[in-house]
Amino acid sequence: MIVSPGRRYIFVHIPKTGGTALAAALEARAMADDILVGDTEKARRRKGRLKGVTTAGRLWKHATLADAVGLYTEAEAQAWFTFTLVRNPWDRMVSYYHWLRAQSFAHPAVGLAQALDFASFVTHPETAATIAQWPAARYLALASGPVPGAHFLRLEHFAEDAQALEAHLGFRLAPLARRNASARARDWRPYYTDATAAAVARFAAADIAQFHYSFG
Repeated sequence: MIVSPGRRYIFVHIPKTGGTALAAALEARAMADDILVGDTEKARRRKGRLKGVTTAGRLWKHATLADAVGLYTEAEAQAWFTFTLVRNPWDRMVSYYHWLRAQSFAHPAVGLAQALDFASFVTHPETAATIAQWPAARYLALASGPVPGAHFLRLEHFAEDAQALEAHLGFRLAPLARRNASARARDWRPYYTDATAAAVARFAAADIAQFHYSFG
């Protein structure tokens, strides 16, 4: 997450959407008062600024807009350029699975991915429940409800979708340099069978409908 009072924007980082690349591009042009919440070198250097700050929920790299209220007010979240990055759910699931398999920390999703092949992981009830409960819209909502005018930038169409953001910032971001990439083939379609593709279509239905994604 990045909060920029000087440029009046809030970037909410949804996991496995390419957000690390966007955060790096934003941090490269960070203002002195920007608040960086994450694990980059610059974010770690500025971590002391978060000492004593009380937020509505958990404050971490992937904090939701509602949880990080306290770094900003709800009025600021509604008035500033509030945005996130989203990704084709079928591609995102391949990236998520391979990232989980490379981790060493204790978490149910890590254990599940390391114990199962991709098809079994995608069709597992816990995977379906987790993804279905966390559509992109939930990350950019406040306790009082959705934020009118919040921006969802599609990774696959970043140059087009980021134009309003770049106009707001006054500098270019596209193209993004790849960061934190999982060890996997870039074409995600061969990972799927008809059954696993249909599973993602069910549990990611909200994002697919909102952003007009398709398997093809």
